[in-house]
Amino acid sequence: MTSPLYHHAQGRPTAPAIVAPNRTWSYQALDAAVHGTAGRLRAAGVAPGDRVALVPSRSPDAIVLLWALWRVGAVAVPLSRRLPAPARRAQAERAGCDGAVLPEAEQEPFSSMAPVVSLEAVVSEGPTRGDDPPEQDPERDATIVFTSGSTGQPKAALHTWANHLYSAKGANANLPLRSGDRWLLSLPLYHVGGLAILVRCALAGAAVAVPESEKDLAPALGDTRATHVSCVSTQLRRMVTAGHAPPSSLRAVLLGGGPMPAPLLDRAYADGWPLLTSYGCTEMASQITTTAPGASRSALRTAGTRLPHRRVRIGPDGQILVAGRPLFRGYVQDGTVTDPCTDDGWYPTGDRGVRDAQGRLQVVGRIDRMFVSGGENIQPEEIERALERLPRVVQAAVVPVSNPEYGHRPVAFLRGDGPLEDATLRESLRAHLPGFKIPDAFYPFPDDPGNSGLKVDRESLREWAQARVDDEREAGQDTPKTSSG
Repeated sequence: MTSPLYHHAQGRPTAPAIVAPNRTWSYQALDAAVHGTAGRLRAAGVAPGDRVALVPSRSPDAIVLLWALWRVGAVAVPLSRRLPAPARRAQAERAGCDGAVLPEAEQEPFSSMAPVVSLEAVVSEGPTRGDDPPEQDPERDATIVFTSGSTGQPKAALHTWANHLYSAKGANANLPLRSGDRWLLSLPLYHVGGLAILVRCALAGAAVAVPESEKDLAPALGDTRATHVSCVSTQLRRMVTAGHAPPSSLRAVLLGGGPMPAPLLDRAYADGWPLLTSYGCTEMASQITTTAPGASRSALRTAGTRLPHRRVRIGPDGQILVAGRPLFRGYVQDGTVTDPCTDDGWYPTGDRGVRDAQGRLQVVGRIDRMFVSGGENIQPEEIERALERLPRVVQAAVVPVSNPEYGHRPVAFLRGDGPLEDATLRESLRAHLPGFKIPDAFYPFPDDPGNSGLKVDRESLREWAQARVDDEREAGQDTPKTSSG
């Protein structure tokens, strides 16, 4: 297939492709920059099929580099900027990287790889393109993206270009984009949700709006006159609780990355934010199900319906299984690709779900988060939803800690917009939950960088809580007892 950048550079050369704080790139200019950068990558020794590590910022240079790697036929391996350098190097080795393209100041941990190319030297404005359209095999490998690791060690997911392409096609069928639209680059380019923004915009001839570095999301929406934005619950919560109103240019807020607290959805809906809720995963190259634009408040409490090019079913154990063109090739580990799908091609997501009478998916929680307490099954997400319905509770995360009498007991971490008294919380929860599901303890979220980002690091919370409970036991303090009511 012909590169979508080249297609728009020929058909609408002056249409904006990137809107950055100090410059707007037309499709013609972007295609030329990608062409020139691809040439420099080839000259530096990057070949088709090479796995190339990068640590992308949300910047035009990172966008140019990604498209140039794909034009060369290389496999882009974007690594998180939040990780320390040794951890990034370890992930690059797990992914089997053949080289890296990095700013000169970040190259030292990767010095034994070949080639290690300077980002400053390789990104080029490029010459004017010739008439030969660049061709891309849609079935070739395109990216290795690490999962968030919120339920264990991050896994290296290998996608083809077709996976990203059909993910974007299905998303655009539900939420149409057109030339002149601007999708704010609100998610990191080392997340599949960030990469999905690039591909959706390129297919539609829309623009990627790059926010000013470190600027909060709400002002960035206004400054860039964005028409579309992707958000996780943390980002939406920050805008809503700060009292921001949606700018007049904004037509869609695509919500994903995990469950959305019902009170947050209700408030954002009442404030006029144009919401779409969704369910997706790295392995399916972003969205799987999504609500339609203009969905009702009741519909927004679901994850919507299946998008084109996907298949979804609920297994006998309640697990959500998915398949279709966006489904990845498998996980990369020790130089091999392991396919985790069933014999008939379904990927077990590890999430529990049900469909409502309208066929909309409702995600109940993670199968691997359920634990047993005194012989009773406890799904932490159920307790979290109950907590987030209570006054002044903004966010909740529930994890298990070991207990000599019951095996495990739930404890909760909370963020609030006012004082939260343990006794009041327990009494309020009794109207919604049986006694054995009421947490034994309530803690504020610890001041931990791992829990200040877009997703909660539940394992670090569990370890913190377990250490706290162990210390209390050693000190002879009694933990609250559960009741069976």
